[in-house]
Amino acid sequence: MNFLQTERAVLDRLLPGLDSALAAHPLTDLERAPSPAIQAFREAGGPGLLVPAEHSGAGATALQAVRAQRAVGARCPSLAVATTMHHFSVAGLVETARRGTGMEGLLLTAVAGERLLVASGFAEGNTGQNILRPHIRAEQRDGRVVLNGCKKPCSLSRSMDLLTASVTLTGEDGVARLAVAVVPAKTPGLTVRPFWGSPVLAGAESDEVVLTEVELDPQMLVATEVTADAVPDSLNVAGFLWFELLLTAGYLGVISALVERVLTRPGGFGGDPTPFLVDVEAAMLAVEAVAMAMESEAWDDTLLVRALHARYAAQDAIARTAPRCLSALGGTAFIGSPDGTYLASAASGLTFHPPSRTRMAQPLREHLDGARLRIG
Repeated sequence: MNFLQTERAVLDRLLPGLDSALAAHPLTDLERAPSPAIQAFREAGGPGLLVPAEHSGAGATALQAVRAQRAVGARCPSLAVATTMHHFSVAGLVETARRGTGMEGLLLTAVAGERLLVASGFAEGNTGQNILRPHIRAEQRDGRVVLNGCKKPCSLSRSMDLLTASVTLTGEDGVARLAVAVVPAKTPGLTVRPFWGSPVLAGAESDEVVLTEVELDPQMLVATEVTADAVPDSLNVAGFLWFELLLTAGYLGVISALVERVLTRPGGFGGDPTPFLVDVEAAMLAVEAVAMAMESEAWDDTLLVRALHARYAAQDAIARTAPRCLSALGGTAFIGSPDGTYLASAASGLTFHPPSRTRMAQPLREHLDGARLRIG
């Protein structure tokens, strides 16, 4: 079948063996914690997907990355969610390496060469909380940086080798700004607590990470110019672009797994496939269009708005497609296997990631009228 053929070919080329390793497990096994999917991702070289070739990584383009992520989501929803956070963090390191001190390049080489997993401790998970106002505080003391706070949920919390976290840092001018810290998982004061209570996406290991008097070398902290007005700087715009596209592609992979079950159901499918395909494929085309634009256009507010539009269009596509698929699979499939209802539930998770459409309504309206884009 041609459906998902392109995406799986890209995944096989960039991360050989991962697709077949995931396909060898029942969905229920992959979605539990601990999940064999995370180790399979590590063994296939997944941590280096977005690491440039000069740092021993796969050097995937944005288009290749979103296609690979869709293929991952079609096999293991939890892995797609968890690795989106890893790739998002790595992409941030790639951007800072272009303007940094050299430490970022060494980290990238280590991530690819040693297949390190990077968890993302950026603010989300609280209704009404601005995602550019983190819960982790950074203080400068005697030539060191000290971190206190928590991140929940934090995917890959049990398997991570490094944590990248957004923190609030108050400068000498008294202004609190956003900064990004890179914390080795074995640093004293870093602990993990149970948090995720749902069986849906449990394999992503999204528990709570707590930082208590965690001391860090200042070189492991990257300051930004983002303040309380929540207008992202160039580094944050780049991060949000990667986050929205990879996240959306992964969840489109999840709903694609449900579509695939309809198209390959026992007894065959001889009807009109468009009610199951058109919305999902159109949403993926929108994601791919923004990914291709990242290769040739400026990474600015306008491109980020297009990424948000693609993400919200995908949410609508998922909401329309999931019930159609469940209806087409019928009661026997519902009784015989939990896969269909699980995939429908997991695919709806895209709605809960930041920034929500509700919180972005006013910023998008203001941007339409010529203002800088704020992130709600």
